[in-house]
Amino acid sequence: MSLEERLDPEYRPIFSVVPDDLFDMSDIGAARRRMSAGEVAPPVEYPEGLDVEDFGIPASDGHTIGVRVYRPEAARSPAPALCWMHGGGFVMGDLGTDDAACAAMAAQLGVVVVSVDYRLAPEHPYPAPLEDCFEVLMWMFSAAADMGIDPSRVAAGGASTGGTLAAGLCLLTRDRGRALPCFQLLTYAPLDDRHLTPSSRSITDGRFWNLDANKICWDAYLDGRAGSADVLAYAAPARAEDLSGLPPAFISVGEVDLFVDENVEHAQRLMRAGVPTDLHVYAGAFHGANVVVPQAQTSQRWNREILGALDRALNQ
Repeated sequence: MSLEERLDPEYRPIFSVVPDDLFDMSDIGAARRRMSAGEVAPPVEYPEGLDVEDFGIPASDGHTIGVRVYRPEAARSPAPALCWMHGGGFVMGDLGTDDAACAAMAAQLGVVVVSVDYRLAPEHPYPAPLEDCFEVLMWMFSAAADMGIDPSRVAAGGASTGGTLAAGLCLLTRDRGRALPCFQLLTYAPLDDRHLTPSSRSITDGRFWNLDANKICWDAYLDGRAGSADVLAYAAPARAEDLSGLPPAFISVGEVDLFVDENVEHAQRLMRAGVPTDLHVYAGAFHGANVVVPQAQTSQRWNREILGALDRALNQ
């Protein structure tokens, strides 16, 4: 069965129009320019009653981390909050990447969403991106009173490599003995730099997020050390030996995704460690399908279930 034949019929048409080298990451600078050109669109129209503000958080090493804060005017005070990390293979993306999604989560759930503009590899390899996320999360806890945030209801989440950062962030805060998020939302996160599972080697088609692209991005994030013995679990959470004491998790991934095996294995290991875990695998869905083809029935169900998981974790 071909890759396209494995897809849900509603997803197949898009792959007749995307270029064969859509995810050619051999030149990261060129890939950034190509993705930026492909993302030209009208500015996001924020829902009525949503305040959106950009500002910088001073980091402990002197640099400034950009954040975008989405606050519903009608949110209760103190309000639940979500620390959000965007995707982009560790090497691409910014505050605009998930702008519409963050606005929708804030408005529909009545929560404060803080999106992190973390530094990117290869210019800033691990641990810089993760430390940026850690600094912002700690700022959310320390400034909770000023921000009207309930520190007992702060979740961490992200899509693709944003999910990797969210998972690593939970491990890091636990091991540093700091305040933990109450929940982790991991959406098709790459969790293992070693490519040990069958699914992690199964997609080579350049129209999809593929093995070559994934190897290049892991190597950029890990400063050329991807697959080596000294990579820490904070960078590649599948390497964690102890998953106990972590926040409850909602893990979702498409069946036709490099990361399906490692997401399923991570969910199983979390459950064995006593961490409440909700795992959803969507038949016939590719990496990012819920965003790329949001009108498909599977995508609509997927996005409803993400919102439902956050609503249960933060509002109930």
